[in-house]
Amino acid sequence: MGRRLSQTTICNVAKVTKSKKQINSPIARLKRPLIAQSDHSPSIKSPDNFGVPGSPINTAHPFYFGFLAASGAIIAITLLRALASASDVFILLIISIYLAAGLNPAIEFFVRRGVRRGLSISIVTFSVIATAALFIVLVIPPVIRQVDLFVQGLPETIQSLTNNKQIAKLNDQYQVIDNLVTQAREWIAGGQLFATLYGGVIGVGKTVLSGTFAILTVFILTLYFMAALPKFLTVIYRLAPASRRPRVSAIGDAITNRIGIFVGSQIVIAATAALFITLYGLILGIPYAAALGMVVFFAGLIPLVGHFFGATIFTLVALTQSLGTAIAALIGYAIYQQIENYVVMPRIMKRSLSIPGVVTIVAALLGSALFGLIGAILAVPMAAAFLLILEEVVFPKSDRS
Repeated sequence: MGRRLSQTTICNVAKVTKSKKQINSPIARLKRPLIAQSDHSPSIKSPDNFGVPGSPINTAHPFYFGFLAASGAIIAITLLRALASASDVFILLIISIYLAAGLNPAIEFFVRRGVRRGLSISIVTFSVIATAALFIVLVIPPVIRQVDLFVQGLPETIQSLTNNKQIAKLNDQYQVIDNLVTQAREWIAGGQLFATLYGGVIGVGKTVLSGTFAILTVFILTLYFMAALPKFLTVIYRLAPASRRPRVSAIGDAITNRIGIFVGSQIVIAATAALFITLYGLILGIPYAAALGMVVFFAGLIPLVGHFFGATIFTLVALTQSLGTAIAALIGYAIYQQIENYVVMPRIMKRSLSIPGVVTIVAALLGSALFGLIGAILAVPMAAAFLLILEEVVFPKSDRS
């Protein structure tokens, strides 16, 4: 009897001990309510009574799609406005990179002959500065004299229009020519002609300062990009996977080389235009023909609008001789420009960049129409780069498929 009681007592003690261990176990402690409820305390809802979770958002709902589309449009418009506000800076950067890539073949020419890159950059830079100084010395003084002669003779030039019977008849009825002559004499006497053209003295000052700042900025940035171009390209190539990096580097170097070839081709084309204008000016008897040829050379380096400035200056100088000479100068320049655009330039680009003539013309037209001056500058080398990628990447992949 005593033995049975002792066994029962041991079992009860074991059950109590087991129940205490279960109560004090980590799982039991996690299942306890955070606040213990007593018999007299008010009932508190457990955390499980927050409600049943609803269904997830329907991503196919039109409102959801419209919200995402509107948010994307707002972000895109904000970014475009931010880029547009900084468009002048991007233009200067693109021009500087373009010039650095264009002058890089000349730098590599000296580097391959054992000259250090820093010294090579100095040689090329001083060559460019010397060319610009020669342009200033040879061109600026004659241009200033010719502009002064043109301005002083502007009233007589306008008055000579009355030699035409129809214009003289209109002048007799409405005094158009007489009013223009009077206004021109007032502008010249008061020295207000150029101030009026550029929006007053403040406008002239802003134009000079902004132009000087832009030229200095492009010059300094071009020096930095010429010095750092190899390192810059190395960093760009490291973005490609290691297995494809050699091929990407080769294609990137070829694209950079084509940009340099394009700049060299532009120099050849501009030199051809300068030679033609010099000879044509000598034939027409236009003064300062060599200086005008230098002006056309630098104007020809600017795509899209360069020849417009060159033709304007060439025609105005010819106008100081006679109206017939000015008309002949304008017609001859226009004919040459068409020959250059559709005959000379496509042939040079086809030989140097391996670009068909049609592609050259279409790229130049589309680039200038879509992106203006920057598009005109980058259109042809970008077309060459696109054709290279097609030949080396796209076409081989399609041939293997």
